[in-house]
Amino acid sequence: MPYGQRAGIGTKWSVWGEGPERAVMVHCSLARHEVLRPLYAALDAPALQAVAFDMPGHGGSDPWEGAREYQGATAQVGLSFCEGPAHVIGHSFGATVALRMAVEAPERVASLTLIEPVFFAVARVDGAAEYAAHAADFAPFVDAMAAGEAEAAARIFTGLWGGGTPWDQMPPALRADIAGRIGLIPAGADAIEEDCAGLLTSGVLEALDLPVLLVAGAQTQSVVHAIHRGLAARIKGAQSVVIEGAGHMVPLSHPVQVAAAIRASGVLGAAYQGIGLPAQS
Repeated sequence: MPYGQRAGIGTKWSVWGEGPERAVMVHCSLARHEVLRPLYAALDAPALQAVAFDMPGHGGSDPWEGAREYQGATAQVGLSFCEGPAHVIGHSFGATVALRMAVEAPERVASLTLIEPVFFAVARVDGAAEYAAHAADFAPFVDAMAAGEAEAAARIFTGLWGGGTPWDQMPPALRADIAGRIGLIPAGADAIEEDCAGLLTSGVLEALDLPVLLVAGAQTQSVVHAIHRGLAARIKGAQSVVIEGAGHMVPLSHPVQVAAAIRASGVLGAAYQGIGLPAQS
């Protein structure tokens, strides 16, 4: 896997496929880029080459030093891989990075696939009832972080936003890794909770002019559905799809279904040229 400086940050990445169409894939918090490889394989798009990178502080990328705004810095890393307009696919916090990439450099983003974007400020600004429930559920995490209790915070976070495996059933090395990186969650909070980049007040979402697909798991946290409603109301032409039987980690647990939804939506455009597409339902 290559490693080098990207937007001033030591970054590790992989390149999958050799097609002329490029996708940039952005993983969720506390993971690494390899978790998205099954989704890329399930897309089964011979014309699509994907670049997936470890976000700062994740996987083989350099530790996060905190000198820059986290989401914005990660978006700049992602944009460094957009050699011409690229299809950007992001999950969870990575989906908010993908959206930031499109806002900051729309000429370099061909389409957006936002899987479970945790842009909580959308629900807050919209006054969605689901936001109050999210804030109440997340308060113990905030308290644990404030008290310096990293393992307790990690347990709470994975219980809310993980893949469903109980904390005590995770391998000790994985628990230690998650607890050691848990500070990366508040690092992105200003962007997703407070909208420090001003995406909701500057009209930039309404000005986006590109294909956008929103993907959620049917059994995810309710606030995600409120976020999808708010984004769909702001981004013209945005499509939404719900994957039955799935939760927040839908691209990892249901990559075939997510890939089918992406393919049916048409957002990847020329990546499927010459390949028969299934009829949209």
